[in-house]
Amino acid sequence: MHEGLNLNAFKAEAFRLIEAVDFTYSRWRSTQLSPPEAGRSPGAGQRPGTLEGFVTCFDFNAACPAVLLVSAGLTPIYRTLIYYAVSPNEKSSGLVSEPQSPLNTVTKALESPTSTGFRTVVVDDKEVWRKVDRRLLPALAVMYLFSFMDRANIGNARLQGLEKQLNMSGDQYNLALTLFFVPYCICEFPSNLIIKKFRPSRWLPLITVVWGLIVVVTGFVRNFPELLAARLFLGVAEAGFFPGVVYYLSLWYPRYMYQTRIAWFFGAASMAGAFSGLFAYAIGFMDGWRGLKGWSWIFIIEGTLTVLVGIAAYFMMVDLPATATFLTPDERQFVLDSQRLYATSLGEEEHFELRHVWEAITDWQVYIFVFISLGFVTPCAVYGITFFSPTIINSFGYTPAITQLLSIPPYVVATICVYIWAHYSDKLQLRSPFLLIALVVSFIGYAINISNAPVAVKYFGIFFCVTGSYGGIPGLSAWQGNNTSGQYKRAIALALHIGFANFGGAIGSGIFRKRDSPRFLLGFGIELMLIGLSMIAICVIVLTYRRINSRRDEIQRGEAGVRLGNDVLEERRRQGDKAVDFRYAL
Repeated sequence: MHEGLNLNAFKAEAFRLIEAVDFTYSRWRSTQLSPPEAGRSPGAGQRPGTLEGFVTCFDFNAACPAVLLVSAGLTPIYRTLIYYAVSPNEKSSGLVSEPQSPLNTVTKALESPTSTGFRTVVVDDKEVWRKVDRRLLPALAVMYLFSFMDRANIGNARLQGLEKQLNMSGDQYNLALTLFFVPYCICEFPSNLIIKKFRPSRWLPLITVVWGLIVVVTGFVRNFPELLAARLFLGVAEAGFFPGVVYYLSLWYPRYMYQTRIAWFFGAASMAGAFSGLFAYAIGFMDGWRGLKGWSWIFIIEGTLTVLVGIAAYFMMVDLPATATFLTPDERQFVLDSQRLYATSLGEEEHFELRHVWEAITDWQVYIFVFISLGFVTPCAVYGITFFSPTIINSFGYTPAITQLLSIPPYVVATICVYIWAHYSDKLQLRSPFLLIALVVSFIGYAINISNAPVAVKYFGIFFCVTGSYGGIPGLSAWQGNNTSGQYKRAIALALHIGFANFGGAIGSGIFRKRDSPRFLLGFGIELMLIGLSMIAICVIVLTYRRINSRRDEIQRGEAGVRLGNDVLEERRRQGDKAVDFRYAL
């Protein structure tokens, strides 16, 4: 062999070429011919003629998709031939490795677009996401568990004598529930603007402590007006938590890891129904202790625990990936680049402009998601069944203690389904089919309960009501987050959607009236109507997204071979999800 030929260097360069082809194809397919850095010149420090320079300068707009497909198809063959051609010593030395899929190549050795050009970031992607999950999700899940318990524990307090001691009559209980949602809906929008400036690690624990104190005070109210005031302030304090967390998670996780994380956090809400019943059952034995009724102790103890959770979260939470000290610099870069590689950088400005507010307010998606939410996610089906499941089960003829225990199993089943549906939704990269499944499950449950079925069958129907209602909420939040580009626009749009949708809580808290017991025809009938309308709305929005995506595909096929100027690329970044480069998730 010629002395000037370095076989090891040749093999290394061959594998570098294979990795470059793998990365090129994977990025092209994930962005559907819409490169996040198309048209950018090589960064500083890149050597002309190297493979890094080739990847950096690659013109995706002018590239022929067939070439990329053929290259990607031949790459495993090249890798396999070279792998089996080398000696065992060279395999064990780490110079070459066993063939892997293009996706593993991208995630294991991600070519990261940075301000100084491309550089190789070698990380264990699974370990990085496990670190992020362990740091973010436990604190958020526990806070949301207590958030939902604190707003819904009034249903358990009702069974422990709340109405009797406060001399409440007629529909005053429903009024107390309804009043909560007025400030809750109004304050969600400004809260999501504040969270970006005030820092998530400070804002979310702060409002947790505040609403915990309000719940404690609720345990000492002595008349109906004082209860109304407590519910009003509780709505103000809790308003920013759910939309804030949904927005916060969108800054950390890529497009098709998003719903699973929302599910892990939101699963705490369905578990809250189980814990709330269990806590209420145990706390009920404190009735009369220190001169306070059982319902007072429900508020006092759960509110105190919420304050402690908020204080602990202050020391546990972190802000954004770029400032996360628990990650190494390479891991931080990997998290940031995962967003760009698997989603889009369109509209992701870091500075606030008033146009973001206007774009969110005038976005048609916000209002169709609100319409879907009214019958299926937040809040009608959820709050209606959460606030009144103890009352409905009690109407079957059981004692308050047994009723508290019987309200637990449906929420355990719902939590399991939340996680399963979210996992497969992310894995299959589809949102709408799982939302429709959840709606069908809810519809079956409400149909059973509006019928003349025996008590045991109706209790079985409660499982369907709770499972379908809770199982779809992460999917709808993730779907809107996926299809709204731009950090500030996404924050505002999510807050508007969740805020307007929560006005349905006023409906859900008013349709299960005591005088309609035990069949609750009005409540179950309205739920069935809204669930049916939501099914239609989902079908409409999916067809609309398909039509828009197809039209944008045609436009970009016409641009093949055309090098776009920087002014065009900049304008598309400003357009966000309205740009032809953006594809709506289905």
